[in-house]
Amino acid sequence: MPSTKEIRLKIKSVQNTRKITKAMEMVAASKMRKAQDRMRHARPYGDKIRNIVAHLAQANPEYRHPFVVRHKEIRNVGLILVTTDKGLCGGLNTNIQRAVLQQVKQWEAAGVKFQATAIGNKGFGFLQRLNANLVSHVVHLGDKPHLEKLIGPVKVQLDAYAEGRLDAVYLAYSRFINTMKQEPVIEQLLPLSADRFAQSEEEKRAYSWDYIYEPDAQRVIDELMTRYVEALIYQSLAENMASEQSARMVAMKAASDNAKKLIDELQLVYNKTRQAGITKEISEIVGGAAAIS
Repeated sequence: MPSTKEIRLKIKSVQNTRKITKAMEMVAASKMRKAQDRMRHARPYGDKIRNIVAHLAQANPEYRHPFVVRHKEIRNVGLILVTTDKGLCGGLNTNIQRAVLQQVKQWEAAGVKFQATAIGNKGFGFLQRLNANLVSHVVHLGDKPHLEKLIGPVKVQLDAYAEGRLDAVYLAYSRFINTMKQEPVIEQLLPLSADRFAQSEEEKRAYSWDYIYEPDAQRVIDELMTRYVEALIYQSLAENMASEQSARMVAMKAASDNAKKLIDELQLVYNKTRQAGITKEISEIVGGAAAIS
């Protein structure tokens, strides 16, 4: 049985750990609210540009942007993996990495080659361990996503698809459902499906006017299509960051609760050990007194 000194040191160590996890829980809760607001504020921009692109595409049926052209055979694909830079967020990164690994096995079984782009340090390390064809990456994004940091690495995949070197591009990230639930998602980014450009009757009426193009319709559609795809990637990163802070808050709360339970158990063991020591000393005194008398 450990001595009372060893138990006191253990209790002190767990208490210090609990202070750290409690502080991290409070920080994550504060960042989570900001990340959720940022995620919600990014949605109107994506909806607006989607409606404009959909209307322009319908108004110019003679021109089809490369991002909406489907290839007959899928032989080469691109993968953009969005993860966190830091750990201590439960199984968030593990879940999306497991989903990506299953998808990669399906591609390999079908003879499909893939090239990858990593957004986030955890995904970068995962793809390196997987010996994937890593064509670009970006890490250390901080707590707020910046589009200018994403454009370069992502443009490698977009250009490869536009030039015909890739038949499809997929986006993998953790979708924010609520504070307690984050869902790993692998969705097709390119070619853009018709569902993405589906408009309600109200949206069709709101965007039914004619546009004046400068310099011409094709260039405007090209620019807007690129901006729309970048907006989708930015939105996925914002969702992933909201998921990260939520998962970290939940994980740190669980760690703090477990630390408190462990402290209570150690305190009980300490009391029993101390009481046993006192009882032993009393017994020795009584036995010694009895021997003398």
